Amino acid sequence: MNQGIEEYKRTDDAVLLDVRTPQEYQEGHIPESKNVPLQQLDNIASVAKNKDIPLFVYCYSGSRSRQATGILQRMGYSKVNNIGGIAAYSGKVEK
Repeated sequence: MNQGIEEYKRTDDAVLLDVRTPQEYQEGHIPESKNVPLQQLDNIASVAKNKDIPLFVYCYSGSRSRQATGILQRMGYSKVNNIGGIAAYSGKVEK
C-alpha cells in the first residue's frame, strides 16, 4: 500500500481512487483521493474522463479494490493499479 502511494505521487496526472462507502471515506481517507464507491463505478467519468489516465485504486483491505480494478479494466481504463487497503497504510489520513 505505502509503495503504491509513492508510485501514485510520482505519476503525472494520476487519480487516487477510494472505492469504499462514503461513510468509510468520511471516517478517514488518504489526502487527494477521490471517493467513487465500488457500487457506483459507473460514475467514474466524474473524476477520470480520459480512459488512459493512471488510476490507483484502494479500499479497506484490498478486496473491493481488486474487484474495482477488474471492472475498470472492462470499462476500458488501461492504466489501473490496485494498491490494496488503507488498513495497511501508515501515512497521514484526512477526515
